[in-house]
Amino acid sequence: MKIFQKGFNYSQDGDGNRLVYHLQGCNMKCPWCANPEGMKVEGVIVSDEEWLLESICPHHAISGKTVDRTICQSCSRKECVTEHNTKGMYLSYEEETVGEILEEARNNAMMFYDGGGVTFTGGEATVQFEELKEALTGLKESGIHTALETNGAHPRLEELMGCVGQLIMDCKLCDPKKHKEYTGLSNETVLANIRKAAKIHPSLHVRVPLIGGVNDGREDQEAFLSFFREIGGSNVTFEVLAYHEFGKKKWEECGWKYQMTEKARVNENTLRQFRERIKEAECNYKRT
Repeated sequence: MKIFQKGFNYSQDGDGNRLVYHLQGCNMKCPWCANPEGMKVEGVIVSDEEWLLESICPHHAISGKTVDRTICQSCSRKECVTEHNTKGMYLSYEEETVGEILEEARNNAMMFYDGGGVTFTGGEATVQFEELKEALTGLKESGIHTALETNGAHPRLEELMGCVGQLIMDCKLCDPKKHKEYTGLSNETVLANIRKAAKIHPSLHVRVPLIGGVNDGREDQEAFLSFFREIGGSNVTFEVLAYHEFGKKKWEECGWKYQMTEKARVNENTLRQFRERIKEAECNYKRT
């Protein structure tokens, strides 16, 4: 499995203390993504200006603290990462076998307190579907609680539900045209998977990343509330997450321009009112 980040986190990626694997690759292209280094399945060469060395690039793409990515685009050998191992330029992911992940999880079992376990996220974890399915099955057989954070767009997502203890799904937009405009994909499969999960999964958590000028308008909120009333039940919880720009520096380190502006920020009143309206709709609100 291609993994671009891993480590322990408490409660934000599922209940309790969890070992979280961020899997490389995503089928959406959200411009507000906080983990852009995980978007491309093939990975991306990330730069860190603090550790840049001009000597690792024979094509003179590195000058001081900057990288000329136009030179990188035409480079086929990628000597900076294939012949050198530095903190200044590195491939976004490393690889582990499913067996290695299972062993690592079993060895850390004592750390899974307060109902914790292992979480797979991304990127979009389901892009590596077969490996993910094998890992989730193995963890369940080992008695380790699993969680999956997903954008819900994979057509075979239902196959994973039986070996996922806690399913965390994004609901970015209810309008299919706007969803495709901002993410690159229609939300038809996403909404169908959320509906299915609400019917059959014992622990579904639906998250809305609220982005100014994208999905914070009155019509968008009304659409969310209508959908939430439809799928609400004792097994379903909801959460609204505020836009942040924690990923901005990462976009730059990947050699890409961060497109979001201050307009993407959502004021506290809008956030509070939307959260309260979800509660007033008798939907279970859960803050993580």
